[in-house]
Amino acid sequence: MGNSTSRLYSALAKTLSTGAVSKHQEYLEQTDPDFLDPIDPKDLLEECQVVLQKRPARFQRDFVNLRTSFSRSHRPIRVMQWNILAQALGEGKDNFIQCPREALRWEERKCLILEEILAYQPDILCLQEVDHYFDTFQPLLSRLGYQCTFFPKPWSPCLDVECNNGPDGCALFFLKDRFTLVNSTNIRLTAMKLKTNQVAIAQILKCNETGKLFCTAVTHLKARNGWERFRSAQGADLLENLKKITQEAEVPLIVCGDFNAEPTEEVYKEFSNSSLNLNSAYKLLSADGLSEPPYTTWKIRPSGECRHTLDYIWYSQHALNVNAALSLLTEEQIGPNRLPSFTYPSDHLSLVCDFTFNEDPDRLL
Repeated sequence: MGNSTSRLYSALAKTLSTGAVSKHQEYLEQTDPDFLDPIDPKDLLEECQVVLQKRPARFQRDFVNLRTSFSRSHRPIRVMQWNILAQALGEGKDNFIQCPREALRWEERKCLILEEILAYQPDILCLQEVDHYFDTFQPLLSRLGYQCTFFPKPWSPCLDVECNNGPDGCALFFLKDRFTLVNSTNIRLTAMKLKTNQVAIAQILKCNETGKLFCTAVTHLKARNGWERFRSAQGADLLENLKKITQEAEVPLIVCGDFNAEPTEEVYKEFSNSSLNLNSAYKLLSADGLSEPPYTTWKIRPSGECRHTLDYIWYSQHALNVNAALSLLTEEQIGPNRLPSFTYPSDHLSLVCDFTFNEDPDRLL
C-alpha cells in the first residue's frame, strides 16, 4: 500500500473536532471532489482492517441467488440499504445497555461501517442516520468514485447531544462510471399537510450501459410506537411525490428505507398496494416469497429486547428483477448481547440486492 494512500486515509480518519454548524444550509452544500485523489477500494479496506485488527473478524454473509432466468443483458445493479446508526445517538441517546461503550468509539466503528460497504461494493448506497457525512462519508466515498448527496433532518435529535457532529439525515451515493444523474429531488415529508422532521432523496439516474432511466429513493420515517398514523401519512406523501417523479411508474423505481414500521402497519400496506406496483425485495428470500425476514434490527434497551423488521428495499416489479439478495446475520452470529457490538457497527442490518432491468416490462402491469 502506498504511503500517499495511508497518509490520505489517516488524515481523513480523524473525526473533525470543530463544533457543529448551526445553519443547516451549510450541510446541504456539496464539496467539489475534483481536487481529491481517488482511493483504491482495496487500499482503504486494508486501512480499515489495520484499525480493526484487535476486533473479531466480520461474519460471513452469503448472497442468495434469486434468478429465475439465466439470460442477462447487462451487469446487475447492486443496491445497499442501511441505517448505520448516528454516532451521536449511539453514544448519547439510544441506551444500548448490552453494548460496551468501547464498541461505539467512532474511530473504530466508522471502519466497521466502511468495511461493510467495501465488502459488498454497492453501485448505489442508501444510508440513514448519517451524522458524519462531511468529515467521513462524502470525502471517502467521492474518492471511491461515488457521487454523493445528503439531506439532513430539519430538527435532528443529534443536535441535542453534547459534542455532536451536526444533524443526521439521509444520504444517497451512486457510482459515476455506471450512472449519470438526470434529476435530484430533496423531499421534506409531510403528514396531515404539516411539514415533518423526516426527509427523503429521490434521484433519476441513467444507466450508462443500457441507457435506461430509473429512480432511486432513500427515506427514514418517524420512529416509535404510537406514531403509526403519522408514518402512514408520511408514506402516503412520499408515494405521491414518487408518482410525480416517475410519471406514474413510467420510470422504474427502487425505494430504500428504514420505515420504522412492521409489515402489519398501514404504511407497509400502502407501499404494497400502491399504483407504482412495488414489491419488497427481501420477501423473495422466504420459502413462499410472501413473508418478510423475521428481523432487520435487534437490540436491547432498558425497556427490553427489541427485534423488528423495519427496513426494506422496494422495487418496481414490472420493470426490475431481483437477481440476488444478501442473507441476514443469524441469531447465533448476532450473539446474546444483540446489536450494535464489537463485530457489527449498527443496530440495523444492511440489506443488499442485485437488480436487472426486465426485458418485458409490461408483463406485470
